[in-house]
Amino acid sequence: MDLRIFTEPQQGATYDTLLSVAKATEDLGFDAFFRSDHYLHMGDVDGLPGPTDAWLTLAGLARETKRIRLGTLMSAATFRLPGVLAIQVAQVDQMSGGRVELGLGAGWYEEEHTAYGIPFPKEKFARLEEQLAIVTGLWKTPVGETFSHDGAHYQLTDSPALPKPAQSQVPVLIGGHGPTRTPRLAARFADEFNMPFASVEDSERQFGRVRAAAEEAGRKGDDLVYSNALIACVGKDDAEVARRAAAIGREVPELKENGLTGSPAEVVDKIGRYAEAGASRIYLQIMDLDDLDHLELISSQVQAQLA
Repeated sequence: MDLRIFTEPQQGATYDTLLSVAKATEDLGFDAFFRSDHYLHMGDVDGLPGPTDAWLTLAGLARETKRIRLGTLMSAATFRLPGVLAIQVAQVDQMSGGRVELGLGAGWYEEEHTAYGIPFPKEKFARLEEQLAIVTGLWKTPVGETFSHDGAHYQLTDSPALPKPAQSQVPVLIGGHGPTRTPRLAARFADEFNMPFASVEDSERQFGRVRAAAEEAGRKGDDLVYSNALIACVGKDDAEVARRAAAIGREVPELKENGLTGSPAEVVDKIGRYAEAGASRIYLQIMDLDDLDHLELISSQVQAQLA
């Protein structure tokens, strides 16, 4: 089971804070550092000092880390034109020496679009499908050839399809709960399917749908990595768990029901149930980015047991 650290900087984080978490992620042996791609806070927080851009952040981290994978859960297709996104991700991949992964979703948070003047179209899924076709198509076009796309939402004519990523294939992540269109899209484009904030039972059902869609599309179900994103709140004892839950404004019973919460032994047991459902990778959503002792505990007493 791969464990990856997943952050939500829109809730309030500087680049320096994210750098500290990324360096701890690397030093403590986790597989990757991922971040959300949002421009507005959610819930009862002020979000100070304000948002950081996902791909600018990852470009900086690419130069200041050496081993960990870097990526987004998920970039919104509404934020960037697909040709520009392909250039950005390819450049960050070059800067990292080939450690980047692209999670791409349709976009859903209307308020952040309104707040920063970003168009929020009614039909988002079809745009996402075209974006995936364009981004992957640009990367796959051989050097010296051109790429064109004439779609309902985007048109590219004789693009040189440059630059190329350092990796021969940047892993693409697609996720979500949709029972029909999402599995089909994952079967067509994804290297990894992520089920966010879902129960073991719902994850197993959705993984099954994606496997079936992959086989229908001529792929093997095991061609994809299957993963979950879950909030983490781990403590050596009940008092430490309660302290960490209070620090992020959550209740322990709710966190235990919906995430990976409790003692290291409890968390290892629950991860085992997700593994039985088909997951081989977990994104640990860490909300208190100043609590690096939390990462150390997970590394030494959860990840060590899984290894």
